[in-house]
Amino acid sequence: MTVVRTSAQEATLRRLFLPVYLPMAAGTIGVGMLVPVLPLYLTESGIELRDVSVVLAASGLGAAIASLPTGSLLARAGERAVLVGALTLLASTTMALGATSVLVVLVVLRLAAGAAGAALRLSRQTYIARRVVGVRRGRAMAVVGGSFRFSLFVGPLAGGWIADRWGFVSAFAVAGGLTALGLLPQLLPGRDDDLLDSVTGVGQFGVVDALRRHWRPLLVAGVVPLLVMTVREGRFVVLPLIGDEIGLGPAAVGAVVSVGTAADLLLFPVAGWVMDRFGRLFAIVPAFSLVAVGLVLLGVADSTAEVVIAGAVIGVGNGLSAGTMLTFGSDLAPADSTGPFLAGLAAMQDAGRVVGPLFVGVVGAGAGLGAAAVALAGVLVVAVVYLVVVVGETGTVGEERRERWSGVHP
Repeated sequence: MTVVRTSAQEATLRRLFLPVYLPMAAGTIGVGMLVPVLPLYLTESGIELRDVSVVLAASGLGAAIASLPTGSLLARAGERAVLVGALTLLASTTMALGATSVLVVLVVLRLAAGAAGAALRLSRQTYIARRVVGVRRGRAMAVVGGSFRFSLFVGPLAGGWIADRWGFVSAFAVAGGLTALGLLPQLLPGRDDDLLDSVTGVGQFGVVDALRRHWRPLLVAGVVPLLVMTVREGRFVVLPLIGDEIGLGPAAVGAVVSVGTAADLLLFPVAGWVMDRFGRLFAIVPAFSLVAVGLVLLGVADSTAEVVIAGAVIGVGNGLSAGTMLTFGSDLAPADSTGPFLAGLAAMQDAGRVVGPLFVGVVGAGAGLGAAAVALAGVLVVAVVYLVVVVGETGTVGEERRERWSGVHP
């Protein structure tokens, strides 16, 4: 039986490579390049810390605004059309960043990029949620997280090196070009017709009807990804700026980010296996606890070595959490409203992308960047406690408990 399950799992992952994993890796590598490049570009352009946080938060706001319309668009236009539009918009807005230092224009570009990123993620998450059964979904989603982590390993190194050698404008141009490569697999015919396990349909309800019917599980569960994304986005602000504060250049900051991501990248298969074998909480709780420890270490770091160690600890924890939020949402998504429900959950998650950079900006301006890192750790602890106490296990072992609070309300 184990051999059969393993063979089926491997077949599923292979069939997801072209329609999901390759576009995600290529489409998000530009995001990784921006991690060290964009905050440093903004500060070198003379933009103050609070305004830097506004620009960085704009992508999260764009994602939050776009999530619900994307859910409707997925039902109307299909997953492939949404993916192609998302990658095109993300590539073009990334390239345009180097052409301006005007605050309002930068905010608009990042709003559009955030909307594109949300559409990219939702199109692939919905693709898997509709096609992969629950007992294999954790590993399938973990590889999505792994493809994004690969981008965050390669991207910061490449972005920092290009910015040091040829300048910020070149780094933005290359990032946009690499993002556009995610379009290539979509030129192949018939990929979205391969239904794998054919678990669910598109969903029979529109966004408004779906959210009205399933508002209770959405609100109860949505707190978790909101808080988690607040911390994940906040660390992308605080880590480069702490590196800059101790005298590191763009290439060195990129290397520090990539050290943490290397540990992150190595561990994502473990996350998927643990989720499917033992339950979602067995992956999520230890993973996010490690991230919190790493953020505390980052908050008290005052040397390059200490920043690298903190980044590595954060990377290990984040690697063990690969795909957890994607799987979390897919577990809860009702079969009659998969896309709209995931869009509603994504809207709450993306609200955290807005809060994270602003949180760092406010706390950092008032109490220092170190205090901001420690405060992010506190937010993550709250998220873990809430998940364990209020939500509980969302995999197959938690179905009975979930039924008690996830009633449908017509």
